[in-house]
Amino acid sequence: MVSHTESESRIYSYARILSGIFTHVMCAAFTVFVSVLAKPGSSLFSWHPFLMTLAFSFLMTEALLIFSPHSSPARKFPHKTKGRLHWILQFLCASCSVLGLGAISYNKHLNGKPHFTSWHGLVGLVTVCIVGMQSVGALPLIYHKLAKGWSLAKLKRYHAASGLITYLLGSASLLLGICSLWFTASVTGNSWYLAALCPTFSAFAIMSQVTNAYMAKKRLQS
Repeated sequence: MVSHTESESRIYSYARILSGIFTHVMCAAFTVFVSVLAKPGSSLFSWHPFLMTLAFSFLMTEALLIFSPHSSPARKFPHKTKGRLHWILQFLCASCSVLGLGAISYNKHLNGKPHFTSWHGLVGLVTVCIVGMQSVGALPLIYHKLAKGWSLAKLKRYHAASGLITYLLGSASLLLGICSLWFTASVTGNSWYLAALCPTFSAFAIMSQVTNAYMAKKRLQS
């Protein structure tokens, strides 16, 4: 007979699996939605929303979900392989974000408009810079000899904490982009709220994944 504790544990596990699957679907659907809306290639500006959404909604989310114990598509792979996949996805994320930033900067230059005058622009710029620093900061995890005097466990904790902050900044940048004149001119009503739900839900899902992973490690160590 299944105990009450085991039953709760199963329900919790199923809820985590469904949440992870939902996050996969939402971040992919949101990226496709913005891509259809932006029509990349139709103008120089069109590359900005497409590349930024691809970077922060899809690639960065999938890079973090790689380590999910419940919904990772690489769940059965060894941790080293997951780490390599994470690095590749993060490299693609950084590349897309730099290209997206370049597209909007050059577009503003051509049109004689001021740069980074909105919260969306400022948060986006800060996020792209931090993504670059986060990528460089991850090198000691791959080549541990670069971090003399630092334990691998401590480096992983710092990387996870800074990575979560970076992801939340990326989600905030997407939400601010949803509030932009370009987006609200085309998307209104319930569609806008559904669009806003995507980065919001993904942010809570990733935050829960990271915090639970390190809380579990602390419980095991205590």
